Amino acid sequence: MSVLMEPGAVDAALAVHAVEKRFGHGASVVVALDGLSLQVPAGRVYGLLGPNGAGKSTLLRIVAGLVRPDRGSVHIFGAPASVASRQRLGMLVEAASFYPFLTAREHLEMFARLSDTCAFVDPVLRRVGILSAADKKVSGFSLGMKQQLGIGCALIGRPDAIVLDEPTNGLDPDGILEMRSLIRELAARDGITVLLSSHLLDEVERVCHRVAILRRGQLAAEGNVADLLNRDGRFWLQVEETDTLLARLGEHAQAGDGGIYVRLPRKDVPDLIASLAASGIRIHEAKWVKPDLESVFLSETRDLQP
Repeated sequence: MSVLMEPGAVDAALAVHAVEKRFGHGASVVVALDGLSLQVPAGRVYGLLGPNGAGKSTLLRIVAGLVRPDRGSVHIFGAPASVASRQRLGMLVEAASFYPFLTAREHLEMFARLSDTCAFVDPVLRRVGILSAADKKVSGFSLGMKQQLGIGCALIGRPDAIVLDEPTNGLDPDGILEMRSLIRELAARDGITVLLSSHLLDEVERVCHRVAILRRGQLAAEGNVADLLNRDGRFWLQVEETDTLLARLGEHAQAGDGGIYVRLPRKDVPDLIASLAASGIRIHEAKWVKPDLESVFLSETRDLQP
């Protein structure tokens, strides 16, 4: 697990330090967040993962100012979370709701008047890909278009960071591709920090630079996606003497996918192959199997899920 920065670190877009939140009293108390600390680096796409009840929604509501923590602190670009510092955030928490009788342009103009950014209505509509439908009533929008408009509403205030809660929820494959491209570009082209909460682990793996996995209100794992995926790989072999090799390797090996999976550090693979060849075991195929984010997620959360 990576070393955490001090609360309010200026190179973090969002710094959460020792945040606790409980709901209820006595025996019925629910611990939503239990001393959670994490930092979202500026200008990157950061994934927030966890099973239901892990505390993701509570954390996002605290960031948005909708819920107050019992203890701990939240800093936004180095400043304590407040009405003023939250003006640097754009939020799309849960499903976006719209007035069906208004157009996309009218929705953005309504928000733009609050932040004096009316000149950016058309650029934002273009940025999220719905400029051609700007003057159509939202009642006729598809779910994907509504998600795009929701992001547009979060962007119209020209934030430095944006929080997206399940932005691909309910989208078809084409809509997911468009959303994935937009999220990547927000960070890469516009320099906007993106905090992305999602249950679609494959999408998180594709778009996020770094992720945090929550488990019962605590930080179970955190780090660069590439580092998390490289830490627990397995070596797979297809040999003629399967039973012999299983007996030889013992608890370090198990049969699977027509061969044998062996748990060992990647640096030890060449020595294993040389040893097997020297002992006369015929190897037909061998490969290092890197885990995906789903397997990392399950290894960190499965045993504690109810």
